[in-house]
Amino acid sequence: MKGRPSLSDKDLIRLYLKGDDKAFNVLFSRYSSRIYTAIYLFVNDTDEANDIFQETFIKIIDTIRKGKYNEEGKFVQWALRIANNLCIDHFRKNKRSKIIKTNDDFDIFDTIPASENQESAIIKEQTYKAVRRVIEELPVEQKEVLMLRMYAELSFKEIAQLTGVSINTALGRMRYALINLKKAVEEKALVLR
Repeated sequence: MKGRPSLSDKDLIRLYLKGDDKAFNVLFSRYSSRIYTAIYLFVNDTDEANDIFQETFIKIIDTIRKGKYNEEGKFVQWALRIANNLCIDHFRKNKRSKIIKTNDDFDIFDTIPASENQESAIIKEQTYKAVRRVIEELPVEQKEVLMLRMYAELSFKEIAQLTGVSINTALGRMRYALINLKKAVEEKALVLR
């Protein structure tokens, strides 16, 4: 079955339902990185991201096996919606955001070129950490849209579908997130370079 990677998501799911586990492995390898990244960016903790990632795929597999998967939408959007809902459930359980770890395994803000001098690198790292803290303080709905747009690179249409709101609501949440970020940056007198 050399042509399996070129099959559509819909075809892979049908093969999986017929007992072809390798078909699901193709789906997993297509989207696992994108789904994990979206989860990690939301929870900002490697262990929690791993737990939610596993829970996401368990739910995906169970739903497909029970024949409850709706083939009308795109598989990846559906999978991201499951992951997103599990992330929101995670925050509801904890009723507060986790404090950002400074020694985590994956830092999305780690973009400092090796050629910069040490002082400049330290200033940039401190600024990024401060911005991350400000993002963590946003209301969950605003943080969600900001992360999905800026880091998962989803369109507002995809964000609206994923979060179950209208495009205008998604745009409004993004607008308020940016307003709140600007206000917090000004209040904390952060210098962004």
